[in-house]
Amino acid sequence: MDKQKSTKQEEMHQVEMMIGYILRIGVMVSAIVLVIGMVLMLIEGNGGYPNGVEPHSFATIWAGVISLKPYAVIMLGLFLLILTPTLRVAVSIYAFAVEKDRLYVWITTIVLVILIIASIIGYLGN
Repeated sequence: MDKQKSTKQEEMHQVEMMIGYILRIGVMVSAIVLVIGMVLMLIEGNGGYPNGVEPHSFATIWAGVISLKPYAVIMLGLFLLILTPTLRVAVSIYAFAVEKDRLYVWITTIVLVILIIASIIGYLGN
């Protein structure tokens, strides 16, 4: 019984470490992308789009990133920053499932669904 408990604790520790890595890496990557976008904006002197035109969909953001448009690169950095805690919630579902804590699996799943619905509503609200 103690060996089983020890194994579960080790696995939980690994999951917690993975969650920490996800948060750190997500914030670092988004910060790097944001800085690249700001440097591009300083070099070009503008956002790469005419006044009043901004990329709103992921497809237009991605097309702008490929074209190295500064505003699109900044938008990608913000998107990655928003995605980071959402990914953390998804990994938490796994962590609670490993613990066999069904209540928290359901609660965290509901939180994830709310985050996804809010993101869709925000996207469609443009």
